[in-house]
Amino acid sequence: MSQKIVIDPVTRVEGHGKVTIHLDENNKVKDSFFHIVEFRGFEKFIQGHPYWEAPVMVQRLCGICPVSHHLAAAKAIDQIVGLEPEDLSITAQKIRKLLHYGQIFQSHALHFFYLASPDLLFSADVSPDKRNVVGVAMEYPELAKKGILMRKFGQEIIKMVAGKRIHGISATPGGVHKKISAQERDYFLNGKEIPSIDAMIEWSKEILEFIKVYHSKNEDWFNQFATFPSGHLGLVNKKTGDLELYDGYLRAIDDSGNITLNDIPSDAYQNHFYEGVEKWSYLKFPYLRHLGREKGWNRVGPLARMNVCEGISTPLAAFERLSFLNATRGKTNNASMYSHWARLIELLHCAELMKDLLEDDDILGNDLVRRGNRRSEGIGIIEAPRGTLIHHYQVDEKDRITRCNLIVSTTHNNEAMNQAVRWVANKVIDGEPKVSEAMLNQVEVAIRAYDPCLSCATHAMGQMPLEISLYDHLGNLTDVKRRT
Repeated sequence: MSQKIVIDPVTRVEGHGKVTIHLDENNKVKDSFFHIVEFRGFEKFIQGHPYWEAPVMVQRLCGICPVSHHLAAAKAIDQIVGLEPEDLSITAQKIRKLLHYGQIFQSHALHFFYLASPDLLFSADVSPDKRNVVGVAMEYPELAKKGILMRKFGQEIIKMVAGKRIHGISATPGGVHKKISAQERDYFLNGKEIPSIDAMIEWSKEILEFIKVYHSKNEDWFNQFATFPSGHLGLVNKKTGDLELYDGYLRAIDDSGNITLNDIPSDAYQNHFYEGVEKWSYLKFPYLRHLGREKGWNRVGPLARMNVCEGISTPLAAFERLSFLNATRGKTNNASMYSHWARLIELLHCAELMKDLLEDDDILGNDLVRRGNRRSEGIGIIEAPRGTLIHHYQVDEKDRITRCNLIVSTTHNNEAMNQAVRWVANKVIDGEPKVSEAMLNQVEVAIRAYDPCLSCATHAMGQMPLEISLYDHLGNLTDVKRRT
């Protein structure tokens, strides 16, 4: 009889998931799984609602990245009212992008400073009582303070555009429903009430210096921990091939950098992707149909975006990307821990983009909404903080949604997270008679590198204590580790 280690649920991620690791009678790893255990229902219960309600409804998928769902749905609904992204007014386009970059900025700050930094600043065997954001604040107060203020800045951008930090309303079919005033804009430029956008840029540069120094001291760990070959998927600029976060073409490459999906428009995604299923998880497994399930899966998110793009449009982030590429001598990066470095490059990129938009008088315009010729189908694809996000709707002649398909970022990363768990199981737990807290934490470190949003994928909620149980080959409980 085999043994089974259970981590239920995984901590310092958004939502619920658990890990099981199966051992034989000699404590050798047989297999491991990252389970998503809650049922996904949003695609079904949104049916029957008027299409214009979708951008408001779907953001309830999550309290961490509601803006991403709001905007992906809005792009799909724009198509239903007959508009492509470039058909919106310049003001509406730029207001939406400002909202989007504010969302990515605050989400990346949240993940790095609140969730991931304990994995970098404290060793795996440090007590869980310290290995958290409170421990970071106690030992690195200046770092924690800046992280809090950076997240606040992004949230304030969201509040200005959407009315609330969480679950606000900005996008309407064909544009945006609210203009921005000069006074609202100046709040982010003058630094009188909150640190200015210039401060956000400087602080982003500082935290990038931190990660580069940290990498130089821990390069072997970066290169080895949870490293495995995979495909990479993301949006690129339609003209330049640069990193694109709001509207672009889908590009995928394999683990060596060969193109496997060559810059397709959003409307063609369903011709190229299938979604596999497994009996042990409610989360699906997307893959490129022409490569098949075994070879066609891709990582998404900051690491994948750095791999698939040809450059970055903002100068400071473009320079930082060169340092990032130099770490692997320009080769495709398949090491999970580099996701943190890539995420911070995007943090700086979004700060630069927000500065450009805040200083652009186009965002103060009055031309907010446009209309085209009604269609029965709409597809919106956007780069959420965690990766490529797809919203697809079909509507009937009475404007009711008849079909909804959502492929969220964490769904794309499902196979990658399972691969990461298997790597830790085989390299850290294999052959060990007992499960230590440090071993348990390394499983979670591998998962957290992907910044998973499990409630986006499964719509779960609640507190996340942790219990791991070890059974011998006869099924007897031999060891228990519990967190509350």
